[in-house]
Amino acid sequence: MTIKVAINGYGTIGKRVADAVACQDDMEIIGVTKTRPAFGCDLAVRKGYPLYCTFDNPEKIAAFAPAGYECHGGLSDLLAVADIVIDCSPGKLGAENKAKYQAAGVKWIFQGGEKHEMTGMSYTSCANHAANLNVEGTRVVSCNTTGLSRTLVPLYEHCGELSVECTMIRRAADPGDSKKGPINAIKPVLKVPSHHGPDVMTVKPEININSLAVAVPTTIMHVHSIVATLPEGHGLTTESVLKMWSNSPRVVIMNGAETGITTTAEVMEFARDMGRTWGDLHEIFVWEDGVKLVGNNLYYFQA
Repeated sequence: MTIKVAINGYGTIGKRVADAVACQDDMEIIGVTKTRPAFGCDLAVRKGYPLYCTFDNPEKIAAFAPAGYECHGGLSDLLAVADIVIDCSPGKLGAENKAKYQAAGVKWIFQGGEKHEMTGMSYTSCANHAANLNVEGTRVVSCNTTGLSRTLVPLYEHCGELSVECTMIRRAADPGDSKKGPINAIKPVLKVPSHHGPDVMTVKPEININSLAVAVPTTIMHVHSIVATLPEGHGLTTESVLKMWSNSPRVVIMNGAETGITTTAEVMEFARDMGRTWGDLHEIFVWEDGVKLVGNNLYYFQA
């Protein structure tokens, strides 16, 4: 059986999701949506993804043809032929879109821009894969929450308990986004704690975690500064923690002093050198020489 996948929102996230789905031998992209004939439509056409309009408004659907694009209909037409829809639309549209998906009788996956309370389930592969099997729909947590989970879940599974304080040093905008900032400032997130720690607890509630966040004027990667408090008798050393992570999926460990990879600029260049599409790094990057276990406190940086 081939699963028919619809992508609602062919933008920064949607184009990456579409390419990942297209690599699966048991799935096919049956359509992607754009709000209007604009930036991104050419890429969808070039990759052979059928174009649909985000709206069911006949005038908006008709606007694609004069721009040179074949539009196969509105969102309702796409949902009518889909088994599942992956919602990559801008945040805050989730509740409205979820009602449309439920009315169409298709399963749904939202992205981290939506709230856990709206979906009732959240997902990241390293933390709660089994719990998400056979549900009506779920939410894939953000890249920051996924990255935290990659290193914290193995620690929790070894120790049985874990308390974490972390600071998220966030890029101000995506590389292709010219509308966000700051440009010449460091902007603290004044909602305390930031959403990242509580989001980890939606996929692994046993981890006790708090987080702060600041946005800095860069467009390449986020950095996490983490202090994880392990229980008494944890039996770990700095070396054994590094070995544990090296045996975990989607974790890259490199020594900054030895490799010269000491900033996010070099990490991104490393990803490009590997031939990654868009220069993406699909793993969490840990600096080996930035990891140190002192008593029960584990200190480390990751990007």
